[in-house]
Amino acid sequence: MQLLLPRLEAYRQQLPVSELSGERKAVLQKLIDYIQSRKKEHKEVKLNFICTHNSRRSQFSQIWAKTAADYYGIDVQTYSGGVEVTAFNERAVAAVERAGFHVTKKEKQTNPVFFIFNSEDGEPITAFSKLYDDPANATTNFSAVMTCSHAEENCPYIPGTEARIPVMYDDPKAFDDTELEAVKYDERCQQIATEMFYVFSQIK
Repeated sequence: MQLLLPRLEAYRQQLPVSELSGERKAVLQKLIDYIQSRKKEHKEVKLNFICTHNSRRSQFSQIWAKTAADYYGIDVQTYSGGVEVTAFNERAVAAVERAGFHVTKKEKQTNPVFFIFNSEDGEPITAFSKLYDDPANATTNFSAVMTCSHAEENCPYIPGTEARIPVMYDDPKAFDDTELEAVKYDERCQQIATEMFYVFSQIK
C-alpha cells in the first residue's frame, strides 16, 4: 500500500465508501470484474476514462482511479480523453487541490499540462485535455470507461478497446459561475473518489 500525502490521506479516511448504494455498486461491478479478470490473467490493466471535453469528470476519474490503485498496491495504468480538446478545467483543478493533491503546472497556455502528486515519492499523474485516441493514451488492450452520456452516444466505436464500461457522472459544469460552484465540484470529486476507492478495495 502506498502512503498518500497527509491531507489526501485525511480526505480518503472521510470518504463515505460504506454508504454507497446497491444501485451504484451494480454500476461499478463491471469495472471491478474487468480489473479483476485482467489481474487474474497477469495482464496489464489499462483504463481510459472518456468524457466529451476531457475537462472535469474524466480527469477526476483518471486521477482517483490511479490514486486508489496506488493506495492498494494494484498495478493499473489510467488515462483520460474526450471527443473534443479543451482544457483541464480550472475549477476541477481547484477541487483536486482542495482534496489534498499537490498540483504543479508545466506550461501557461490554453491547454496546460498538470502534474498531480498523490504521494511524496510516487510518479505524478499527468493531466491535460486530449482526444481519447491521443498518443499519450493506450492504443490496445484497454477498457474505455464512459463517464458521460454525450461521449457514450457520440463515440460508437473506440479502436483498441477490450471492454466498454459506462460509469456515468453528473456534470458539475452546470453550476459554473454560481454560488454553488465550489460545492458541486467538490461533491463530484468526492463521489468519484469514493467510487474509485470502493472499486479497488474489491480487487483481490
